[in-house]
Amino acid sequence: MTQDRHTKVAKLQPPPPKVNLLITQYRIRRLIVKSLLKSLSTWSLASLLLAAGCASQATPDNQHRLRDALHLPGKLTQTQLGPRPYFLVQDMDESPLKDKLASCANGPFFSSDFSIGHRGAALMFPEHTRESYEAAARMGAGIVECDVTFTKDRALVCRHSQCDLHTTTNILETSLAQKCSVAPEFDAQGNLTNAASIQCCTSDITVAEFKTLQGKMDAANTSATSIDEYMNATPDWRTDLYASRGTLMTHQESIELFLQLGVKFTPELKSPSVPMPYQGDYTQTMYAQQMIDDYIAAGVAPEKVWPQSFSYDDIVYWVNNTEFGVQGAYLVQDNADATQAEMQTWYDAGVRVLAPAMWMLLDVNAEGRIVPSQYALNARAVGFDLIAWTLERSGPLASGGGWYYQTLNGSDGGENVINNDGDALVVLDVLAQDVGVIGVFSDWPATTTYYANCMGL
Repeated sequence: MTQDRHTKVAKLQPPPPKVNLLITQYRIRRLIVKSLLKSLSTWSLASLLLAAGCASQATPDNQHRLRDALHLPGKLTQTQLGPRPYFLVQDMDESPLKDKLASCANGPFFSSDFSIGHRGAALMFPEHTRESYEAAARMGAGIVECDVTFTKDRALVCRHSQCDLHTTTNILETSLAQKCSVAPEFDAQGNLTNAASIQCCTSDITVAEFKTLQGKMDAANTSATSIDEYMNATPDWRTDLYASRGTLMTHQESIELFLQLGVKFTPELKSPSVPMPYQGDYTQTMYAQQMIDDYIAAGVAPEKVWPQSFSYDDIVYWVNNTEFGVQGAYLVQDNADATQAEMQTWYDAGVRVLAPAMWMLLDVNAEGRIVPSQYALNARAVGFDLIAWTLERSGPLASGGGWYYQTLNGSDGGENVINNDGDALVVLDVLAQDVGVIGVFSDWPATTTYYANCMGL
């Protein structure tokens, strides 16, 4: 599918003048730094990298001071993108966009807040583990996500769901399996009999028990007749190459790590899978406040945090009761027919950041080109900042990309314009340039980092 970058779509509401000025100043600084780096002699570049390397051994405060002095975003080292972004560019259909992206192959590349590590780097690393977070930072994610839920003793931990331990950790091969909400059952011959109904939750165990587990790639064989068969079900387009060590983390530990890595924060308050108030007195409000309190205790400034929730009430609570609500991201994955008037009520309540599933922001026009959806146009007209999710989560795109591409692959009865992996970059370009998102979650942040650096985002 060819995307003509000269084709314009319906004109969007421009950002306020102050925001335009800040964006312009930021892009100018990046261009100056890139030009300086390209013109440096080998010895000068070596000296700069040596200084950056020394800074990486210093305290986080010193790293931030040097970074700010150079006006560079994120951590002080060039990012490590690996081959995937180049593979995707080469896989694109011929177009001006492909030429532009190919011209950026030699970098340099730095971290960008446009590039958001979804559960870390979950395409190839066990999600919400130290290793996944570190990989995301190395690939230039300027913001990294910890999904937040709670344990039996009300400690906050990083998991995508309160009840996913059976698919994302090794709990079933430990003695803690018997504490699961729905524990494994076996017949007289030792065969697993309830693979389809096993459920293990963080609220089944204490934080100390949680910390004894090891993360694995998120997968399960619900037809399995043994624990080994159940656990070894990673899709063939992912890998277990980096799953031999998956260090689970509490929310507080993730904050400490992210500070060390020099990245910003986007914690998602996960919907509880247990009735609330939990244990009779732990309310949703207490839960929402506890997550924010962890950042206050760590001395993290509100402007470095984008708290997320699918619960509108959570966002409004943060807006009205904390300094962290200004960047609270209201997550949406349905109600794609929301009117501009309905969105205006959210904005009037203090919500400023809307984070829809990526398919909700995109459509295909009569000429077969990807364009902003009416939902995107409505949101921008109201004045929302937009964040999209999730790139690199669909496997090979030859078959259309599934749920995340449903408005582009014919699933909704429209035209299928997704047919190769390079189309992910076309989608990313429309999100950035036409929809005007401020960031995109990716399971492999190298892709979004490459694009962001090439486009000066």
